[in-house]
Amino acid sequence: MKKVGGWLIFALVLIFVGSFLAQMFNTSFYTVKVKRIKFDTNNGILSGLLYLPKGADSSDPRPTIITTHGYLNSAEMQDAAAIEMSRRGYVVLALDMYDHGHSVNKTQYDSAKAFFSFWPSSQYDAVQYMYNQDYVMKDENGNGIIAVAGHSMGGFSSTMAMVMDEQDYAKTGIRKIHAGLPMGADYSWTSYLGVTPDVAYAAYGPRTVGVVAAHYDEFFFDSAAEKTGNTVVFKDFISTPEGKAFLGNPSDPSEGVIYTLDNGGRRVIYEPWQTHPWNHFSFITTGHQISFYTKAFEGYTSPNQVNAGLGSENQIWILKEYSEFLALIGFFLLFIPLVMLLMKVPFFAKAKTERAPYVPEPATKNNKIVFWIFYAFSAAFPALFFPSLMNKDGAGITIIQVLSLVILGLGLLFGALLLSRARKEKGRSVKNVRNGMIFISLSSLLLFLTTTFRKNLFVQNKYFNQPTTNQIAFWALIVSEMILILMFVSYYLNKKQSNLTPKQYGFVTKWSSVLSSLLIAIVVVAIGYAILYFVDAIFVTDFRIWTWAVKTFESQNLLAAIKYAPFFFIFYYITGISINANTGSMKKGEGYYLSCISMVGGLVVFLALQYGLLFFTQRALVPNQALNPILLFALIPSLIVATFYTKKLYEETGNVYTGAFLNTILMTLILAANTTTYSGII
Repeated sequence: MKKVGGWLIFALVLIFVGSFLAQMFNTSFYTVKVKRIKFDTNNGILSGLLYLPKGADSSDPRPTIITTHGYLNSAEMQDAAAIEMSRRGYVVLALDMYDHGHSVNKTQYDSAKAFFSFWPSSQYDAVQYMYNQDYVMKDENGNGIIAVAGHSMGGFSSTMAMVMDEQDYAKTGIRKIHAGLPMGADYSWTSYLGVTPDVAYAAYGPRTVGVVAAHYDEFFFDSAAEKTGNTVVFKDFISTPEGKAFLGNPSDPSEGVIYTLDNGGRRVIYEPWQTHPWNHFSFITTGHQISFYTKAFEGYTSPNQVNAGLGSENQIWILKEYSEFLALIGFFLLFIPLVMLLMKVPFFAKAKTERAPYVPEPATKNNKIVFWIFYAFSAAFPALFFPSLMNKDGAGITIIQVLSLVILGLGLLFGALLLSRARKEKGRSVKNVRNGMIFISLSSLLLFLTTTFRKNLFVQNKYFNQPTTNQIAFWALIVSEMILILMFVSYYLNKKQSNLTPKQYGFVTKWSSVLSSLLIAIVVVAIGYAILYFVDAIFVTDFRIWTWAVKTFESQNLLAAIKYAPFFFIFYYITGISINANTGSMKKGEGYYLSCISMVGGLVVFLALQYGLLFFTQRALVPNQALNPILLFALIPSLIVATFYTKKLYEETGNVYTGAFLNTILMTLILAANTTTYSGII
């Protein structure tokens, strides 16, 4: 108990020390007030983090930046620019677009139009609000000294905002937007709304506008690649006709050089040697933003902006990220000691069951060969078929269907042969062979049916309203079914020799133990999130590093998590059984290491090849996979944490349920809070 209490205290210290430091850097050592705001719009409710430097008010209005995130993200992803520019005395609003973060879209739309429901209006709706705030600077003619910026979809939204602002200028004579900086965004999607490059360039007018077009952006800046769908290749936007036209068609355009057009507008293209998600976690791109805003707001800064002249290399935002990472580590360390303490309570003690002996390691040479073949395949399968499963299409689906039918056929064939032989023996042999044949055949048939009717599963609609969660849920379901097949084959191959029982795999038949495990998981996750909400209220920070984040959420995110949780329980339950069966009898360090490899090893290799080839050959391993590999940046570490929970809680409770319930509730909440939720689908 003393050791458990020590771990709990250590976790809490990491959380609160990390959060305190994160707040200190986020507020630039308390020279900036940071608060979460919400405001009503014609389309719903927008939320954001307002960075208000000391002294910025009606008597000293400041140039203002509205910066927003990309698809699936939230306002916190714009920390770098928000911290650095507010530190230099500018007002910054880091915005949650509709259907993201804490913003709510109150419009209704068909599922087919969901993608166009949030980004076209988010930025310009925020501009209307910020323009009316007395701490936001206007010039003598009433023009707003406001810059709009955004990454990816946020860049699209920024482009749309400038176009709409120019349309309003034709009616009112006032431009509310002074400058714009789309990052990781071209005109691929705005073109569907009539905003082609030519339309956008004309609408930019006399504004100062820049573009961050990374050389290894997975999505944009190469129209020829976009036509083929193979977009994960090297890009050089400044050399394309579209890029040159943006700059006014200079004879020999250069990256980072500001070009002045005939209408007085200024244009610049930045081309960092980065990928798409790298843009918002980069000293280089943050430096470009600092340089851009410094130039764009030249002549408008307040005399009280004493830090406005800080060089672009002078950055502290990364210290906030490291501090929140410290808190993130503390958050994940919290749950094991909480579970162990709760199991001291009589009712929750029922979650602990007598642990059967671990499944023994294979003893014979042949069994060892079979074990390692199964282990390697189970580690490789989630990655080998990742692109096909995420898209529900491609050769991978066909291979899985054929494989499932082959296993089904072999299961029936060998089962029949073994059954005829077993009938000559007495007792359990017949029953074991019959059961093995039934379970292997049924699990293979289930895999075949799931892949065959895949288009009817996790279809984006009013119920399943998180597009990328739909993808991950389908991937997890297929992985679960394949692992289930491997477990049945392994179990019935080794059962006779090793006298295995289901209990050795962690199965528990006492419903009181299962219920107690579920309630423990609910309670500890509730405690963890109560601490998170307390941190958010006091420090206005959360727990994160880059794209991996544990953040507060709205009711629509919670409802989505509840809907998806049963499917993720299948995944964590089956993988939990597999992990403990395969590694339980190994030495502790070796068991944890091999468990992690079996869970994410293939995915890590896939990511390394995908981006390694992109950097070294200018073309990714699977060049038509732009978004899906990015999802792995957060999914892989979550799966590693889940693996540790699975093994540790099995060691402590003797069954897989507590770990499976904890992973399901916690990881599904994390996933559902960090993605798009189309709450307006009808």
